[in-house]
Amino acid sequence: MKLLTFRFIVFLILSLLFVFSCGQRKEKDAEICIPPYVERGRLIAITDYNSTSYFVYRGEPMGYQYELLNLFAQHMGLRLEIRVSNDIRESFECLLSGECDLLALNLTVTKDRSRLVDFTNPLIQTRQVLVQRKPENWRFMSERELEASLIRNQLNLAGETIHVQRNSAYAARLRNLSDEIGDTIHIEEVAFESEQLISMVANGEIDYTVSDENIAMVNQTYYDHIDIQTAVSFPQNIAWAVKKGDDPLRDEINEWFAGFIGTIESQLLYAKYFRNPRSARFIRSDYFAITSGRLSPYDELIKEYSEKIDWDWRLLASLMYQESRFYPDAESWAGAKGLMQLMPSTAARFGVNNLADPEQSINGGVQFIKWLNNILSDRLTEDSERIKFILASYNVGLGHVLDARALARKNGKDPDIWTGSVDYYLLNKSNPKYYLDPVVRHGYCRGEEPYRYVIEVLDRYEHYKNIVQQ
Repeated sequence: MKLLTFRFIVFLILSLLFVFSCGQRKEKDAEICIPPYVERGRLIAITDYNSTSYFVYRGEPMGYQYELLNLFAQHMGLRLEIRVSNDIRESFECLLSGECDLLALNLTVTKDRSRLVDFTNPLIQTRQVLVQRKPENWRFMSERELEASLIRNQLNLAGETIHVQRNSAYAARLRNLSDEIGDTIHIEEVAFESEQLISMVANGEIDYTVSDENIAMVNQTYYDHIDIQTAVSFPQNIAWAVKKGDDPLRDEINEWFAGFIGTIESQLLYAKYFRNPRSARFIRSDYFAITSGRLSPYDELIKEYSEKIDWDWRLLASLMYQESRFYPDAESWAGAKGLMQLMPSTAARFGVNNLADPEQSINGGVQFIKWLNNILSDRLTEDSERIKFILASYNVGLGHVLDARALARKNGKDPDIWTGSVDYYLLNKSNPKYYLDPVVRHGYCRGEEPYRYVIEVLDRYEHYKNIVQQ
């Protein structure tokens, strides 16, 4: 298995010295607990899905919060599990119940929220702005005429209806602003997140919403007829949040922030999502999965052929992305070709004569998966486990996977369990201790590649499930 990093070991030791609440504490003896993310080896974070935080574009998970979380999880030596929610209350409930470890949203630090959670040091500062639609003929108006047609003075919000995300800091700010101007602002809290509401303003479905300025600026690149120049708040801190009292995790995040925020890498990452005018191509693309529901040009074929093996089509799409990045003319150094990267000998076995043809390639890959499934189904009855063995076999060949099962059995491990059992022996099949063992029939194998292959295909599948409907 992957060796623990020195930093992770230090963090584990420090965490064990911290007294956590583990259910009902005894009055005299406080129980010392291993933090759940350390025990499971996986950090569970909630973020929201939109064109800046987390999305899938041409099959690849992307987003500012997603990339930050990945970097932090790597820093900690933990795997990352992303859960998505655009419901702020639901996100807080998940954190407070212990179902997740961290909120990585565009989350404004407020006094009320600080009573419920512990915030990290701020990632960025931004302010809240009014999002309004310019007049239809705005391109032909003088600057003075355009300014006169828009709300620039917050006093002019009196009597207006503004739609904002339910339980957001925007609603709280507007209530305070209503008191400040001494008049009524009609606040409609709705079950849409900020970007959806900006789109509704742009499309004429509602007149006004409020958004963080950095989010509004990104959206203005593809809705040039919205105006975002009227601020409704002073600058505010945006931060991550952890469960109240989880000082080791908060301190570790803060230490990592201190070494990362302000670096060239962090500035480039922020600019990639918030200052790059080309980011508009994401939401306009046919393969911006949040709006299109599509992962690739081959979704319909993937759906059709996935039924032949009784797989979720998004799992087959993840395997295809891993193989070819959805490029039908892809070719590996070893000679594998096409969307499903079949070797010519394998393609011939399944009657595929043109690997550059997307349908033939998908058909051949599915037949190969079906063949693997038929062999392994007699040995592995649990579907979710068998899929891991199939994925590894697709990558490295069935013989090496069967060798790893034999090694697991010989060494007292369960040959029907992948994680922590068979995967260990496949990973180490480049070690003479294992590949020279008498139970091994197929010799040396560079096991790192299939080991990572299974993890990456299944992790990407989880991202696809987060964003795209089945």
